[in-house]
Amino acid sequence: MDAWVVWLVVALVFGIAELLRLTLYLAPMSGAALVTALVAATGLGVSFQFATFALAALLLVVFVRPLAQHALRRVPEMRSGTAALVGREALVLREVTRHAGRVRIGGEVWSARAYDSTLVIPPGATVDVIAIEGATALVYPREDPWSV
Repeated sequence: MDAWVVWLVVALVFGIAELLRLTLYLAPMSGAALVTALVAATGLGVSFQFATFALAALLLVVFVRPLAQHALRRVPEMRSGTAALVGREALVLREVTRHAGRVRIGGEVWSARAYDSTLVIPPGATVDVIAIEGATALVYPREDPWSV
């Protein structure tokens, strides 16, 4: 049997073992075995293959494993409540000024104020929710991309 086939089998065994253990130590070994299979396919000697496996495994464990662990531990940011409304699009129902107004965000009607106190936003305009203060949305008119 060719050496590269043996290394592919080794990579497969390490890969299956990683799926069963989930330690992130065996996955780099599987990757190192794949790299070694490529080296073996070129016809280089067994000692060079073992050296390649050792170096690739070391590099993958030292550099790639910490990155993979960090990516797996990171908790996705889930915004809820009023924080989930910030950045959403709203429709002005009643003129929005620095003191008062009404907008529809999703299916809900909110009291609103203009984020820029000098603006008066007419009904029917599309705005972005910049912030929520209490039960009032601070909004800013969405720019029309075609009016240049």
